[in-house]
Amino acid sequence: MAEGLRERKKRQTRQYISDVATGLFVERGFDAVTVAEIAEAADVSVNTVYNYFPAKEDLFFDRSAGMVDRLARWVRGRPAGESAVAAVLRELREEVEAVSPRVGLIPGYAAFMRVIEEAPALRSRLWGIGQEVQSTLERELREETGAADDDDLPHLMAGQIAWAHSTVMAVIGREMVRGRDPRDVSREVLALLDDIEDLLSEQVLTYAVRAGA
Repeated sequence: MAEGLRERKKRQTRQYISDVATGLFVERGFDAVTVAEIAEAADVSVNTVYNYFPAKEDLFFDRSAGMVDRLARWVRGRPAGESAVAAVLRELREEVEAVSPRVGLIPGYAAFMRVIEEAPALRSRLWGIGQEVQSTLERELREETGAADDDDLPHLMAGQIAWAHSTVMAVIGREMVRGRDPRDVSREVLALLDDIEDLLSEQVLTYAVRAGA
């Protein structure tokens, strides 16, 4: 269904407020900026900011919904004959090889990561997002495999897959903060992905292979 004018204006307002807030956070640090200052800079009321973003951390992680579903979405979209972890490793390789901003391979990512490093509240929120990513993936694996509620295997597998993903993202973040060239980081992370695959057991690598049509 096509987006209506009202919905489009709300989306644009939300994005504008988030962009203004992120600019202030990068310039001054997360803890040094108040919601009132964000509202003033965006020319909206404080209540308007809170209507769109219930917590200050939401202004920084405004695209977290897409992050939470990413691994489950990759697994859900894999072709026949591919396992769950193979799908995630393939998607990661494609993003890294393309030097994609979606995995942080962009010069501005360093400033983004520095804001997180300096703010305990943001580090805590990022940890929480990581837990949501793993839980969402676990639900996807349980549904696909038909695992019982007391079966721990989907939980263990989701943990292994989430570990691979978080390791890659952590290394990218660390290297970008160091001022590295995204292309150089890309080459190193592709080698890291090979190492990660070598470390995973055969049981993990062959878990939840999608059946053919």
